[in-house]
Amino acid sequence: MQSNLVRQTFIDYFKKNGHTHVPSSPVIPIADPTLLFINAGMNQFKDIFLGNETRPYNRACSSQKCIRAGGKHNDLDNVGYTARHHTFFEMLGNFSFGDYFKEEAILFCWELMTKVFELPSNKLWATIYRDDDEAGKLWKKISGLPESRIIRLGEKDNFWSMGDTGPCGPCSEVLIDQGEHMKCGPTCGIGSCDCDRYLELWNLVFMQFNRSEDGSQTSLPRPSIDTGMGLERITAILEGVQSNYDTDLLHTLIEKVGQISGRKYSKNIEGSPFRVIADHIRCLTFALSDGAYPSNEGRGYVLRKILRRAFRFGLKLDLDKPFLYTLVPTVCEIMGNAYPEIIQKQDYVQGIIKNEETRFQDTLSEGMKRIEETVVAIKKSGSNVISGDQAFRLYDTYGLPLDIIEDVATDERFTIDMPQFHSLMQKQREQARSAQKDTALGQNIDLYEVIRKHIGKDVVFTGYETETAQTKIAAIVKDGVMADTASEGQAVDIVLLETPFYAESGGQVSDIGTIHSESVSIDVCDTVTPLTGLIIHKCTIRSGKVKQGDTVTAEIDHERRSDIRRHHSATHLLHHSLRAVLGDHVKQSGSLVTPERLRFDFTHFKGITTEEADRITLMINNLIRSNLIQHTDIMNIDQARKAGAMALFSEKYADTVRVVSFGNVSKELCGGTHVKATGEIGFFTIVNEGSVATGIRRLEAVCSHAADNYFIEREHIIKELSSILRSAPADFSEKITKLLDEKKTLEKRIQELETQLSKANVDDMLKDIQLINNVPALIKNCGDTNAKALRAIGDELKSKIASGIIALASQNNNALVFLVMITKDLVQKG
Repeated sequence: MQSNLVRQTFIDYFKKNGHTHVPSSPVIPIADPTLLFINAGMNQFKDIFLGNETRPYNRACSSQKCIRAGGKHNDLDNVGYTARHHTFFEMLGNFSFGDYFKEEAILFCWELMTKVFELPSNKLWATIYRDDDEAGKLWKKISGLPESRIIRLGEKDNFWSMGDTGPCGPCSEVLIDQGEHMKCGPTCGIGSCDCDRYLELWNLVFMQFNRSEDGSQTSLPRPSIDTGMGLERITAILEGVQSNYDTDLLHTLIEKVGQISGRKYSKNIEGSPFRVIADHIRCLTFALSDGAYPSNEGRGYVLRKILRRAFRFGLKLDLDKPFLYTLVPTVCEIMGNAYPEIIQKQDYVQGIIKNEETRFQDTLSEGMKRIEETVVAIKKSGSNVISGDQAFRLYDTYGLPLDIIEDVATDERFTIDMPQFHSLMQKQREQARSAQKDTALGQNIDLYEVIRKHIGKDVVFTGYETETAQTKIAAIVKDGVMADTASEGQAVDIVLLETPFYAESGGQVSDIGTIHSESVSIDVCDTVTPLTGLIIHKCTIRSGKVKQGDTVTAEIDHERRSDIRRHHSATHLLHHSLRAVLGDHVKQSGSLVTPERLRFDFTHFKGITTEEADRITLMINNLIRSNLIQHTDIMNIDQARKAGAMALFSEKYADTVRVVSFGNVSKELCGGTHVKATGEIGFFTIVNEGSVATGIRRLEAVCSHAADNYFIEREHIIKELSSILRSAPADFSEKITKLLDEKKTLEKRIQELETQLSKANVDDMLKDIQLINNVPALIKNCGDTNAKALRAIGDELKSKIASGIIALASQNNNALVFLVMITKDLVQKG
């Protein structure tokens, strides 16, 4: 029975038994910051088990896409070396949310295994938690298994918990005995080894307790069931093969690797590169299709590590050029029927992988040479340790990732002196820090702590509601120390009890403006937040005198704030439009919002085409004309994520966040200032797009007044060009092309004339031949003759002398050109 039929048979069986089939969620967790990747079937039902969500069904089944390559569940290092470890796999599962419990779960399991899949009952074993007498009795009653094939194990093997506290309970595993020939040794047995003779097929979790902080357990009012069975494992059993890599899920990929490498696959250790590549390309295809992207942090780093590991194993098969991307269509052929999203994203996924491979190839070409030299040197010395210094040099000087160095060490059965490596890394960080100049904020950080304690409470930011505020001077800093007063001409830092001034953060620049009263006028040139809850105004006293405790009016530059608001709101519309046009993989990776322009950095693996830029611009301007109303909600971070608000993975947020929405189009976590409706933005246009790092693009744009100025400037340029070219703008392209063609023709004609003129002077030049050591030699400066003409002169001269040396020189377009020609007879003489 092949994998597609196994998957469908499982789903059909549970649908027949009253379960709702729930499609797999993406491998990228939704609203769950605790996970890098979805790693179990129950992940998408977590809130139901916790009682935070209800659904219109209480029985479910699924085949869930899973990745285990980071965090607590990480199988990466074992992949390729065992028959059953994977980074990507599918987990078949059935779930009960307070409906049926142990008896039905065991009954469904046994019936599917023995009646539907027709596995031999005399080969099946069960494990239960040591104190779970109820499960033991049910197994004997339902399956007829003898006591000797129902094994009791401890908490490590047969007790499951969601965390230190919360739902938990005993579990029961079903295993199959694959035979004596799979035995690992004399102590082989369930609970005493981890070999493949007794292969775990299905885990049934009986969620019946709630664990408190003190470790005590109380019964849940509605016990639930969570089960998981690896599709790859059950398929291997049903196809009669001893390795998951021999199933139809992976063997076709292994064959494809053999075709492109010209190498033959072996099921022993020599075949590990084939298995690594087959596994990793599945993982990459699904992760990238679901919106992940290679990067240097979080899940992106894990994916980059997986891709580079696969590429390095390709080198063992002499695949030294990008090849992984060519395997994506094979993954789609095998699994596209079950998961059509990978077919839809095939070209996109191939593009990302090829780009990553190409860049890594450049890094590896030099780094791998160096590590091979290092390995040879270590072996010659009789050692088996890569010193921390050697590892650091490979990492720091040659750009070789540490995981690659670790993989090579594993292959060579070497160890790495990691303490020394980390010591050198720390030393480098300290040197980098000491090389940086102290900023004004860094120098005064202790002072700001004193000020915050002096005020006794956080400064209140009123800038969301108002642009002017009546407030009091809470503190004055002059020449790096606290002061009671400041007077005309002095530069000071001022802290207000309340302020409408926005301090630079989240990419939005700070406000400027004035602080004034009847006795003083102060210019605010910058606003910063050195510590949480403290806002510092960088000021110059224009006139008068100010003292601590004075009542003043704080007023921002209204027009400047308006332009900042417009550009900031435009970035939200831009983020939405980029994802709509380029794909859901687009994520913000940085931004700058000023009164004059916006800059937006985002994840994408190639440049934006003119057509894509036009679609993005039109979409944004349509949203502006729709005059979408801006709405701000204050909510806790979990509520925000569940509401679908865009947030950066691994970004730290406060418990309470601001969610800024524009209609039903855009919803983002944001602390910046925004327009009340998109119509205020006016008009939007892209002015520049380019690359700033691997996989990161940068787009610059303007809107409102800045867009007006941009188009006025362009209009002036167009009018000037129209006057120069004596042509209408619509004819510019044709006119310029014609002028360039004419220029090219004239340049060619000039070269021809120069050549003819130079040839005409050849006879005169021959008069300057001189004898040097009895060898005729002509040495001549030919002025500004171009290279082509110089060659023609040389050929003409050579044809007219029987024997000799010709040395010509010229300077053309600021370039020196030298030509030396020797007749054949002199060459033969040596």
